[in-house]
Formats: sequence, structure tokens, C-alpha cells
Amino acid sequence: MQTQEFLRQLRIPELEDLRQYIRSLPANALMGMGAIAALTTYWYATRPKALKPPCDLNMQSVVMPGEDYIRRSILNSNDDHMTHYYSDARTMYEVFHRGLRVSNDGPCLGSRKPNQPYEWLSYQEVADSAECIGSALLHRGHSQTGDKHIGIFAQNRPEWTISELACYTYSLVCVPLYDTLGLEAIEYIINQAAISTVICDMGDKARLIVDCVSGKEHTLKTIMLIEPFDEDLVACAKQCGIEILSLKEAEAVGKAHHQNPLELMNIPARFDKSSLVFFHFLGNPKGAMLTHGNVIANCAAFIKITEVHSMLSLHDIHMSYLPLAHMFERVVEGVILVHGARIGYFQGDIRLLMDDLKTLQPTVFPVVPRLLNRMFDKIFGQANTPLKRWMLDFATRRKQAEMMSGVVRKDSLWDKLIFQKVQNSLGGRVRLMITGAAPVSPTVLTFLRAALGCQFYEGYGQTECTAGCTMSMPGDWTAGHVGAPLPCNYVKLVDVTEMNYFATNGEGEVCVKGPNVFKGYLKDLEKTKEALDEDGWLHTGDIGKWLPNGVLKIVDRKKHIFKLAQGEYIAPEKIENIYSRSDPVAQIFVHGDSLQACLVGIVVPDPDFLPGWAKKKGIEGSYLEMCASKELKNAILEDILRLGKEGGLKSFEQVRDIVLHTEMFSVQNGLLTPTLKAKRTDLRKHFQEQIDLLYTKIKM
Repeated sequence: MQTQEFLRQLRIPELEDLRQYIRSLPANALMGMGAIAALTTYWYATRPKALKPPCDLNMQSVVMPGEDYIRRSILNSNDDHMTHYYSDARTMYEVFHRGLRVSNDGPCLGSRKPNQPYEWLSYQEVADSAECIGSALLHRGHSQTGDKHIGIFAQNRPEWTISELACYTYSLVCVPLYDTLGLEAIEYIINQAAISTVICDMGDKARLIVDCVSGKEHTLKTIMLIEPFDEDLVACAKQCGIEILSLKEAEAVGKAHHQNPLELMNIPARFDKSSLVFFHFLGNPKGAMLTHGNVIANCAAFIKITEVHSMLSLHDIHMSYLPLAHMFERVVEGVILVHGARIGYFQGDIRLLMDDLKTLQPTVFPVVPRLLNRMFDKIFGQANTPLKRWMLDFATRRKQAEMMSGVVRKDSLWDKLIFQKVQNSLGGRVRLMITGAAPVSPTVLTFLRAALGCQFYEGYGQTECTAGCTMSMPGDWTAGHVGAPLPCNYVKLVDVTEMNYFATNGEGEVCVKGPNVFKGYLKDLEKTKEALDEDGWLHTGDIGKWLPNGVLKIVDRKKHIFKLAQGEYIAPEKIENIYSRSDPVAQIFVHGDSLQACLVGIVVPDPDFLPGWAKKKGIEGSYLEMCASKELKNAILEDILRLGKEGGLKSFEQVRDIVLHTEMFSVQNGLLTPTLKAKRTDLRKHFQEQIDLLYTKIKM
């Protein structure tokens, strides 16, 4: 009784009134209130949740003890470098065989013909083909200790990866070749690396190789062709002492003379060379020697950073279209294969990439800035009315606000209304993207991160550190930096006194040290010493700056060499020297932006030569009037492009457009040094407005 009396005293009059009020409501009102309560409960249960980053994003790298200017990843539990992620995958051979095991012999490599679905080779089929091709190479005299460099000259396709795996299986070294190297460079690589066998996809490429070495001393003995070829090619090659075989024939030879790699005991070790990657720099190409351990360390670091929210599994699918001749794509493929996932190749025509994406529906999609820029321009180009542009801007702001709070998704209202079309254009299932190879505009990156609604990382590095040395962290979706050091390497900044960059100010040349750093350039000790110092630090030539949260921002270039957006190296002074031979040109400044795909120039016409030269072109007037003339500008542009072509400049080394400037660069106006050398940084700042205008016009 006491208990009942106590409970009666606890009854609150206001609650009793509320209960009586609710009982008095009609049934439809009660149903409405129930629906609202259910919807509220559902929203709380299903509302987007912020992903927890793997570290405090306000401090993404830590200073090494006693080393004021050296930083490492905060994801490392100690100061040791990360060398591998899986204990049973410490070489590229083991990477594939781990994938074979965890996939349970699932689909591995896929390709398609026009308007057809993807057809897949299983992991075991790939392993068998690789052993047959590798056995054929051994049968033809290749060995781990002797003739071990195997050229691969093909577009991305299953046979590329199978040929690469054939090399890894028997401790041979793959040497990629690619079209943009040019004839002279291909000939140089074949001889420098003493390549006797090249695996080639098309007859046209095989003929190009034959033309390269025709009438010259060379080491080439065999070309193995993936596609059918004609007898004329066979005859031409024979005259040069080269045998043409089909890859199928070679595979049959290898099957008949099969060598079990485990019985031979010549499967690779961590420190064995895996790849020899040549790239066009200045003069002859440089061949970076990379080991199995280099590639494994880079793969491991990527897995470590993405393990919390983007861990790969055998259900993932990767779209392979970025050149396999470069390490960026091959590191991504290594990460895919070690998890038993699938790789689908594009048809070989970049114009059909969107069709391939819709058919394959990849979950992993690495990109480069050129593709991102095209996507960005296309999306905004379709917003061709004020209303569409307003809706796009508003939706972007809402998605960006979510993203900055840690929410990454593609099922919001704005996705359904605005962004679903662009997401579907990539197949609709992409959950992980990474961009590298060249800088990307912060505006473009931030927009596409919001629009695509997936984990979207940016990395920085170069071939000499395998592919990457820094990468953005999950949850840090800010742009304008390249992330923190990878767990497989340290990064330090060193003084560049001539450019007023000092490590004490958190600025300087970016240097990298770790198991992902290459072993040097093939047969080039001088260039190796320029790149690697005595303590094993790789000097990148890029100028970096540490931001307060421990991430790196690239701010300049030490030497007057830079990359265009497509990854081509440019030496502007070489171009300026050629253009300066033009009679009407007194001075010229060639500029390239790593966010742009072409060069532009500032030309000061020679006031003494200009009048007579212009008169021959039918252009007259005062010096200022002529410099304002579009006809004169076009005439000078035509003349310097002619000289560039005669001087052997490649198409990407030629300026796309110029501006005529009437004041000479001088010491007095701060554009030349006392020794009359161009002050390139000051020239860029001085003409930034004209440069921006040139690029705007080029895009129009």
C-alpha cells in the first residue's frame, strides 16, 4: 500500500493533462503523430555518420626525435619504415600468389571487344600463362644472372600484366617502352638495357622497333607479338637479325619446356630488381632501377592509409587505362592483385573509356589531372542556364559542407537530383579514387570530391620513389596540399639558399628516404649521385612547405624544369633559346603551369628589327601600334613555331599562344639578375594576369 501511495504522489498534473489530451485526439491525428515519430526515429537511425579519421587531422606527421627537419607518418607506431603489409607478400611474385589464394581462383584480368561484356581470365589461368611465357623466355636464353631485361611495348591489356608476371616469376626484369618516347629514345633504351626480347602488341609497333635498329648495331633478337602480323614484317625483321614470333607460339614453347619456378629456386627476393623504368627527362632517357621491395613498400603504405575506410577485398574492380609503362598504375594494380580483386582493361581507345566504365562498373578508379579537368569542364559546361548553374553551385556547397564534416556518400538528395548522372558515367560504383602524376587544381579537386561522393585521395611522388612519397589522409578533404609522408618513407626539407627557402622556416627542397626509394639510374653514376646523396636521401628538385597540420604543400621547383598537367617534363630555357633566333624577337619568357596542358609565352619584339620584318608581312605603324596588332602577334607566333619545329621541339614543347609586351626585361625593372639571367619567379608574378588570360582564351 505504501508503494502505491508513493507512485500516486509522483503523478505530475501536467503529464496527466497531456495523456488526457492525447486520448481525446481523433484517430487520424494520432496516426499522423505516429508517422512523424517513426520518420524522426528513421532519420536518426539512418542519418549520415561522419567517418572517423585514422589520426588527429590537426597533426598528420611527426618530427623525428633529434631531427628537426625530418618528418614521418603519424600512422607508424615507431620510427621504423613500413616495408610490407602482408607477411606473405614481400615480392611482386608473392603478391600475385596471395591474390590467387584469397580470391579462391576468382576472376583476375578482364577485357572486352566493342559492344561486348567483359570476359575474364581466372587467377590460375593468369598464373599458368605467366609460367608458360616465362619458361619460353628461359628456353630462349634469358636468365636471372645473365640476359634478364625484357621489353614490353603495348597498351594496357591482360597480356601486359601476364608478361610482367612472367618476368617476376623467374626473376627477370620488365622494361616498359611507350610511343611518346620517340624513335631515338626507344633505340637508346634497347641498347642501354641490352634488351634482346620485346613483347609487343601490334605489328605497327614492331615495325617501329625494327626501323629504330635497322642498319645499326643492336642487341635485339626477338619480338613476340600479341596481335596477328604479316609476312612482310617477318622479312623486314629478318634482315635486321630479328625473329618475329606470336606470343601464343612462345606460350606453346614454354608449355613444352615448362620450368617450375619453385623447383628452380630462382623466384625473386625483396632486393632483386623488378623493373627498369625509363622516362624522358632532358637528353637521353633515364632508367630508374626499382626492386621488388621498392614496389611492395609503396603498395603497403597505400593499404595502410586506406585500411580504415577503404580496405580492398576480392569484390573490388579496378579500371586499368593509365599507362602501365608508369609506376603509378602498376602500384595500384599491385594493391588490387594482393587482395584477389579484379582488373578490367579499357579497349585501348580513350574515347571509349566512358563506355568501358559503364560496362565494367569499377569500384577503384585512379585518375590524372587532365581527366579531372575534362570532367569538371564538361559538368559546368552543361550548366548552361542561370538556374542550372545556381542549382549546381548550391548542391556543391551542401555536399562540400557534409564532406568537411566527415560525411562521404552518394545517396543524398543532392546526389539524386544533381550528381547521379556524373557518378553513373563512371559506372555508379566507384568508392575509391586517387589522383597523382601532376598537380590538380584545388577548385577542381574539391568540386569532384563532393560530386563523386567517394574516398578521393591525392598523392605526390616520382618514379625515383617508385610512385608516391606523400598522400592525403582519410577525412582530410581539404585541397591545395599533397598530404603527409607515407608510412614507408621519411620526408625532409633542405635549404635552397639561392631561392631564399630555408628549412628553419619549414620550406626547402623535398627529400625522401625509405624502402620505396630507387637504387639509381642504369649505367649512369653521375645522374645517380645528383639524385641520391651519400645518406640515401632522394633529392626531388621540388620545393615544399610544411603546413601547420603536418602536411606538405609543393610551392616551387628548384631547377627551371617543370611538368605539364599530362606529366611531360619541360625545360623552358631550351625552348627560349630556339625561339630567340626569330628576327623580330628581342626577349621571350616561356611559361608552363603544372595545372595546364600547354605552354604560353611573353614576347618582347625587337624595336630595331621589327619595322622592316613587319613591313614584309604587310603590317605597318608605330612600335606600340604594331605590338597591339593581332596580325603581328600571329605572324611572330607562326615564325617561332616554325623555328621550334626545325629545332626538334616536340608538340608539347611548343607554345600555344603568346602576348606581345613592349618593355624590355631588365635589371632595373627586377626581371633580370645582375648577370642578365631571367628571374623566372618574378617574371611569372609580373605577367600573371596576361598568363591567366592566355590560358582562359585557350580553353574557350
